[in-house]
Amino acid sequence: MTTETDPVTTSTVELQIGGMTCASCAGRIERKLNKLDDVTASVNYATEKATVTAPFGTDPQDLITVVEQTGYTATLPAAEPPSSEEEAPQDRELTALRQRLIGSAVLAVPVILLAMVPALQFDYWGFASLVLATPVVFWAGWPFHRATWTNLRHGAATMDTLISVGTLSAWLWSVVALFFGTAGDRGMTHAFELTISRSDGLGSIYLEVAAGVITFILMGRYFEKRSKRRAGDALRALLELGGDGLQDLAAAGHKDDVIAQGCEILRHGLANALAGARNEGVGRAGRDGK
Repeated sequence: MTTETDPVTTSTVELQIGGMTCASCAGRIERKLNKLDDVTASVNYATEKATVTAPFGTDPQDLITVVEQTGYTATLPAAEPPSSEEEAPQDRELTALRQRLIGSAVLAVPVILLAMVPALQFDYWGFASLVLATPVVFWAGWPFHRATWTNLRHGAATMDTLISVGTLSAWLWSVVALFFGTAGDRGMTHAFELTISRSDGLGSIYLEVAAGVITFILMGRYFEKRSKRRAGDALRALLELGGDGLQDLAAAGHKDDVIAQGCEILRHGLANALAGARNEGVGRAGRDGK
């Protein structure tokens, strides 16, 4: 439950949240934290941070435990930024996401081409597609499956659940069709048609769907995370530079640099602020509707 708090007897704690994949995830964490006595929490999906106002003396580890019990990770902000030789957690996450994206794209493109271009389909091409698509579904798509399992343990379903169930279903059906149906027969081909007609269900495979969906979702999440990372860097640069830094540049006669640097920082900062407001608005609208 939440109550009005006295600034003298309360303290504000900021937590870095990990594992969120959509605005509904932020809403779940926020509701869990707000159920604590005399706690008011706000979770921003865009910045991946939670701002918690709690009674003075509240152990931040108790708040972290609540977030972890919800199925996500939480840490206190680092006292000092990582050195140039040290890789920040956000950078490590971005690197891992990029590796999964590259690997899935390399494997998924041949699968999609084999399924969409009949001229490329050779004898037993379905088994070749299975070999290529399986690492995409289980290795590249592992973050979706892991998040789905975590959410199901807490009685919740998110966009990860839809992705995991859909891709696993397409992969499993394809395995059954290849080994127990006619899809694995020699000379079996899939014609590319734009019309709907009755066909033998066990003569069709959908590996291109499983591999393609995971690849495109990974691509979207990679570009989203990279944009958020760059916007965050721009805002930090704005805070570090401050008004004194701009005044020093102007005094030295670098007025063009002041204008260019200021505009660039403000442009990135505004984009990040708008993204945060939009995601926060969507999350709150969804929560209010429930």
